[in-house]
Amino acid sequence: MSYRRRLTILLLLDSLIVISAIFAGRILLEASIDVLTFPLIVSSLALLFSHHLYAYFYKLYKKAWEYASIGELIAIAKAVTLSIATAAVIQQLLVHDIYFRLLAVTWMLHMLFIGGSRLCWRLYRSARLAGADGPHPDGGDGRKRTLIVGAGAAGTMVARQLLQPASELKPVAFVDDDPAKHKLDILGLPVLGGIDRIEHIAREMNIENIVIAIPSLGKKSLNRIFEECAKTKAKTQIMPKLEDLASGRVSVSALRDVEVEDLLGREPVELDIDSISGYVTGRTILVTGAGGSIGSEICRQVAKFGPKKLVLLGHGENSIYSIEMELRDMYGDAGIEMVTEIADIQDADKMIRVMQIHRPDVVYHAAAHKHVPLMERNPEEAVKNNLIGTMNTARAASWYGVHIFVMISTDKAVNPTSVMGASKRLAEMYIQHMDGISRTKFVAVRFGNVLGSRGSVIPRFRKQIEAGGPVTVTHPDMVRYFMTIPEASRLVIQAGALAKGGEIFVLDMGEPVKIVDLARNLIRMSGYAVEDIGIRFTGIRPGEKLFEELMNPDEVQERQVYPKIHIGKSRRVPIREIEDLAEHFAEADRETLRAWLLALANGRPEAAETAAAMAARAESGSEDARAALSPGASPAPGSSPAQADAPGDGRSKVALRPAATAVR
Repeated sequence: MSYRRRLTILLLLDSLIVISAIFAGRILLEASIDVLTFPLIVSSLALLFSHHLYAYFYKLYKKAWEYASIGELIAIAKAVTLSIATAAVIQQLLVHDIYFRLLAVTWMLHMLFIGGSRLCWRLYRSARLAGADGPHPDGGDGRKRTLIVGAGAAGTMVARQLLQPASELKPVAFVDDDPAKHKLDILGLPVLGGIDRIEHIAREMNIENIVIAIPSLGKKSLNRIFEECAKTKAKTQIMPKLEDLASGRVSVSALRDVEVEDLLGREPVELDIDSISGYVTGRTILVTGAGGSIGSEICRQVAKFGPKKLVLLGHGENSIYSIEMELRDMYGDAGIEMVTEIADIQDADKMIRVMQIHRPDVVYHAAAHKHVPLMERNPEEAVKNNLIGTMNTARAASWYGVHIFVMISTDKAVNPTSVMGASKRLAEMYIQHMDGISRTKFVAVRFGNVLGSRGSVIPRFRKQIEAGGPVTVTHPDMVRYFMTIPEASRLVIQAGALAKGGEIFVLDMGEPVKIVDLARNLIRMSGYAVEDIGIRFTGIRPGEKLFEELMNPDEVQERQVYPKIHIGKSRRVPIREIEDLAEHFAEADRETLRAWLLALANGRPEAAETAAAMAARAESGSEDARAALSPGASPAPGSSPAQADAPGDGRSKVALRPAATAVR
């Protein structure tokens, strides 16, 4: 129905209602049908005019009455009351008398007829919408029986939306931990008890869907509710976040599945916008590893603060192109100059040229190899990328006057047992050394696993669940710290604003999470029982620990410099030994190199010296071998040159050369 036609119908209907109300009131009071008098005609015309005036003012002709609620009823009451008051004033002016009894009866009839007409329209529309779907084959309406968790304002809004016939979900009851609401009815739906009764109610009432309708719920409370919901066979959903509702991006009825981030996420931290803007806005920012999970999110967060230039540096062209296009789509009109640099941080000359060309004010160094088992098998790559790459980037940044250099580190750098963790710990040490000899403020930010990153366990679990299982977990007692990528990136940027030089900032990762519990939750969220998919334990991989630490005992400081950001105490930096490793690592075989890395990173100088000596002897042996294989020399009878010099780990004895000179 067009708006013009709808308006015409409502004007005619309300005019008929107004005239009928005042004449019916007169008839009731006089008990006679001979009521056509001058005062009555004046009152009728005054009431008719004022009703349409106030109906227009309160937008009674623009409301969708099929969705009417208390707000619409209040609007009707205001329009009718003001119409009666206006009619009383006109009676006094023209007739010099006010017919109080008549106006009181007219007010009641007016409210009854106007409100009743809208109610009839709503009932008609609801019945028509319900009939349009047709009867369901099983005799029901085909909608899923739904239990709503939370009988507050948000739960009531969700229930009101779901009660619409067009909804696929059919609310049948509430649960709420507030005892005052138990045994009450809200919108015709009973409140059957607290959260601990979810399993019983779902079984008794054949619940197919559960909606968590408490948008301000904290992590611990949500975990508790989800654990109860997981005991049922019902699908669990959650209403949108408060910020999404407030911004208008989504409606109350836009329910979504519960995600791991909901269970592991923490209370949001408010950023110090002024301090961040002070060192980011209008500046040139360079992000290494800009195509990675953390690097790309840092770019997104930094772009919100309006830098003058944002340099996206990475080794993989596809990932750099992807984040560049995303940022151009989002901030193309923001006046930010976006530049991409395809570069390898192992190439010292290229890093110097990049710094020389762009002269960045701030560098976020996120480029690194992070996969623990792969680095165990390829320790030389961890040294080249994580240590030498950091050294190249830091030296170039210092040479060209970068103000703040923020390196992204990892909790695996604490008491490292893996090559990856050891290489990152040595990179932290080198950053602290550089802060002591440079005007650049060098800091490191250390945190644990991030949800949804490329190396995260969650995507792997999801693939295994989709394939029918089993989900593989290394050990039943394996625990890890988790943080969402946006939260980690925001705290990294905040740490840059706090930098005074030489700090190792440690992000508060909250409570550690057992990986097996994470696997169970993912299985349940996917709609399966744990028994259907199964969990298989494969054993701890080389370099892994059962638990991670965020600080060494001698680094711990209790105070926070900012909510969820701590500073670890600095320790002595063995810079000469680090540079020696960077220069001579290629002379060692993999086992020797691994031992060298771990000894140096864990503060065992004697063991590091032993490993260095072994590497030197290995280099001497390789030179003898090269001399033996030089032109004019012959290999031993019955052996090929390759066989004569192949070590047990499959790596050639010919010394590996670093991709770039570490020390210039």
